[in-house]
This record gives sequence, structure tokens and C-alpha cells, in this order.
Amino acid sequence: MQLTRRQAFLATAFLASSCTNTPVDAFAPSSTTTTPSFLLKSAATADESTASASSSSSSDDATTTDPLLIRAARGEDVERTPVWMMRQAGRHMQVYRDLCKKHTTFRHRSEIAEVAVEISLQPWEAYQTDGCILFSDILTPLPGMGAEFEIDDKLGPVMKHPIETYDDLKTLHDIDPDTSTPFVKEALQELRKKVAGTDTAVLGFVGSPFTLATYLVEGKTSRDYLKTKRCMYTEPELFKQILQHLANNIAQYAKFQIESGAQLIQLFDSWAGHLSPRDYEEFAAPYQTYILDEIKKEYPNVPTVMYIKHSGALIERMAGTGVDVVSLDWTVDMAEGRDRIQAGRSAAGLEGTGGVQGNLDPGILFAPDEVIAERAHEILRKAGPKGHVMNLGHGIEAATSQEKAHFFIDTVRNFRH
Repeated sequence: MQLTRRQAFLATAFLASSCTNTPVDAFAPSSTTTTPSFLLKSAATADESTASASSSSSSDDATTTDPLLIRAARGEDVERTPVWMMRQAGRHMQVYRDLCKKHTTFRHRSEIAEVAVEISLQPWEAYQTDGCILFSDILTPLPGMGAEFEIDDKLGPVMKHPIETYDDLKTLHDIDPDTSTPFVKEALQELRKKVAGTDTAVLGFVGSPFTLATYLVEGKTSRDYLKTKRCMYTEPELFKQILQHLANNIAQYAKFQIESGAQLIQLFDSWAGHLSPRDYEEFAAPYQTYILDEIKKEYPNVPTVMYIKHSGALIERMAGTGVDVVSLDWTVDMAEGRDRIQAGRSAAGLEGTGGVQGNLDPGILFAPDEVIAERAHEILRKAGPKGHVMNLGHGIEAATSQEKAHFFIDTVRNFRH
């Protein structure tokens, strides 16, 4: 039997590790593994399951009162294209810079619920974005797994104990989000209250295993990820067990966010763009797929989005994970991106065209207003009226003026197909 790309991703994740809910003593080289029965099912059976979940997610009773952005992410007919901006809460806003004088560290700003809520609401109040995303960080759940870090003013995040050996891996444990990240729950619940009565969606997000693993292995941010790739190629089983441990726990953390009020989950695998297509299929996609499937098992109506920076070579493979919406960076033409997403889903045995997010170059926001409008309109026309969430192709730059950000949001909100 020939497996679809999606089934192959699942097989890779299963064979990489059997450490789900296992004690830390199980983190050691495995001997033999058995192909799970679910991989022996026919492609038709897998497609039937996917189609069923898709049908469930678009049922009338699940969508009648949902915000515009959520309906668009599900591929429903919408009155206009929704818009928000990655990193919309942050340094480009004067109100945020003023707040930083009082709350001087990023972890204080993101791990004190009241402050995180205030920051999350700043761009929503200023621009009327259709999404209000939690102000947090992809590394936030790591201390709850035993991976402590500090944020250095010059170096950025620095792990206290990088993972280099199986003994290091044994120091990790499963996350209890209620205990380790109660501020996330409190913030999301409060955000839902703040936007109640509007058509705004509250967005959650998580880091994907490969990107999180780069921090665990490198010990800090990196330009070339050589330590990570050395581990990948010389200790592939160790690296895969790191990835699976992260996948297990990030899946739980994502569901915790949904239970706390997030109406959509975006996966950031920011550094997976440094992988070749072959390595992406082995070291990133299977663990993304695992998280997506775990979310959909319990919350089939919650849309999922995936973003990878510099992902032009990976679009079809991203779509093949089963994610609802592929977020394109600015290096991909929107019309071509839509075609490639549909092709990737088809190759993976998935139905439907799939959704798309993006993808204005953040640098365009430094251009004259007429250029911003022209480029935004081009993307909107190429994306079409259905299954598109307008966004930037990466996070908004800190030097961007609020006037330009506001103009971009208004331009999209006023556009009609």
C-alpha cells in the first residue's frame, strides 16, 4: 500500500518515539517498533475521517455566532476579508513602549495576566483588528516542562540547561498548564470578556516542536542552527524523542488555550524554513501533524493556522499536515500560494482547497499610502473572497508608524470583492 504524504508524516512521528505519557526513564534508545494499525487503514478510510471532521467544523450550529475571522478560517462565505497583524501588540505602539517603562522585562509583561491583557488589547482598540491575539511567547510553556530560560537583553532567550544527551532529556517532564501557566488561562478568559459583543476573535498560539527544539539544543537563538543539525544527523533518535516530547506537551498546551477561551490556534514553526524539504518531512511535519490531530480530536471546530518564515519551498508540505490555514510569508505570490496549498492537500489525501493567511511584506508599511493600498488590494484579489485571512507576511516591524498600520487595517476592512 502506498501511503499519502499525510499518512507518512504520521508514521514518522509514531516510529520516532513511543514516549507519550511515559516516565522519563523511557527516554533512551528504543529497540523495535511495530507499525500501528491506523497506518494500515486504506487511504479512503483516512479521507473519510478527514471529510467528517471538515463537515463537523462547518456545521450551522457551530458557526452561526462565530466571529468573522473564525468563519473565514473555516472557509465559509463571509461578508468581507478579516485582517490582523502578527506581532500587532508590541514595540511599534507608543502605548506599549510607555508600559515597558513600568514593566521592564518581557516575562513580566507576558506572565502577569493583567498586563498581558492590557497589551493584547492595545492594537485591537487602536485599529479594530478582527483578531485579538494573546500577548505571550512560544517559549512560555517550556519552564512547565522543566526547561527554564531567561531573556538576555542582547542575546534574547537563553536556556539554563541545553539538551545534549539522553540524561539531559530525562530532566524534562510533562506540563501541567493549570499549574505552570495559570496567567495564560486568566488572560484568555479576560480577553473573551473584553471583546464580547463584538465580531472579534481571540487568538491563541503555540510554538511547533522543531522551532522549540532549536532553543533546547542550541541553548539560545542561532543564525545557522549548526548544533541543532548536528544533533539531527548524528543523534537522530535523540532529536526525535525531543521533538515527540515537545509535541505531546504542546498539544496539551494548545488544548489548554482553547479551553481557556482561544477560538483559533496558530502554530509558529518559525525556524523550520532552515530545513530542506526532505528534513522538513522527517523532523518537522510529523510533529506538526501530531499536534493538529490532537487538537482536532477534541476541538474539530477550532481552526488552526501554521506559519513558517521563508517557507516558499515547503508550501505543499505544510498544507499536507492537515492544517486549516497556511500562513504565507511575503516571498510567495498569493495566487501561486493558493494553488500550491490545494495541490499539497490533494497529494496528502485531504479534501478542499484549504485556507490561506497573509501575506503583505511588512516593509510595504514604510511605503506611501497609495502603494500600501495597491499591494494590499492585489493580495486580496488574488486570494479571493473565501478562505482568506489578511495579514502581513511576517510580524510588523518595530519601526513601523501607527498611522501606516492603521491605514493598512482600514484598507483591508473597506475592501469588498
